[in-house]
Amino acid sequence: MRIAIVSGKEEGPTKLNAFDNALSDAGIGDVNLIKVSSMLAGNAKIQPLPKLKAGSMVNCVLSEITSDTPGDVITASVSVAIGDELGCVVEASHINRDADEIIRQSKEMVEYMMEKRGVEIRKLYTEISTTTVEEIASVVASVVYLNDDIEEK
Repeated sequence: MRIAIVSGKEEGPTKLNAFDNALSDAGIGDVNLIKVSSMLAGNAKIQPLPKLKAGSMVNCVLSEITSDTPGDVITASVSVAIGDELGCVVEASHINRDADEIIRQSKEMVEYMMEKRGVEIRKLYTEISTTTVEEIASVVASVVYLNDDIEEK
């Protein structure tokens, strides 16, 4: 299994436009995202996001939050734990919470998921996207499941 971990942030004239702009900033704005739960195959390989075919149906774990309250600090995060047998992903989004606390909490949750399954963590990653809202802003963090059918050649 191959995955990419991406994040983005952006403002826009409406909440929908801000969200779309954040997806584009993350490199996943021109595809159809299919939200899936949080499981990975064992020894999943993380790679940079390749160019995706426009309009592709793309599986992902997606964390996102949008705000139209100027001054809000918005944060989206994903934490990924990979073991030999399987891997787990945790997504979280918050308004006006300390980024270090969000990272700590995300890591603790994904570590718990792996421990509960009796799987030793070989690799652990956290991706976070945060911004202070000027007018209307959105942030996203995502684990994108890759396959040959969705990648531009």
